[in-house]
Amino acid sequence: MHYSIGQFSSLTNISAPTLRYYEKEQILITHRDAGGRRFYTAQDIDWILFIKKLKDTGMPLKDIREYAILRYQGDSTMQQRLEILEKHKLSVIEEKEKWDTNLQNLNNKITIYKEKLNN
Repeated sequence: MHYSIGQFSSLTNISAPTLRYYEKEQILITHRDAGGRRFYTAQDIDWILFIKKLKDTGMPLKDIREYAILRYQGDSTMQQRLEILEKHKLSVIEEKEKWDTNLQNLNNKITIYKEKLNN
């Protein structure tokens, strides 16, 4: 099945301007029909959902772009893509540890206030 940019935008909850930007940045390679209009496929939905997950983990757009370019080159780039993901995983772990520490600090302060209010 083929989707127009409007349909694809609705399906993925990503604006048409963002989709065009992703195309310009080679993050998403679009197909064109005989009239030159963009169209998207079910595989593009899977790919864009993965991009959203990478963004949700805080992966910089430049790294997503590098990963995407390698992905479009095929299986011969699998090792390079794995390395990008592993490197990003380490940064996610570091960020999680920071948030865990921040959360503990908040909990400690909340406990202090509750104790003072109960006395």
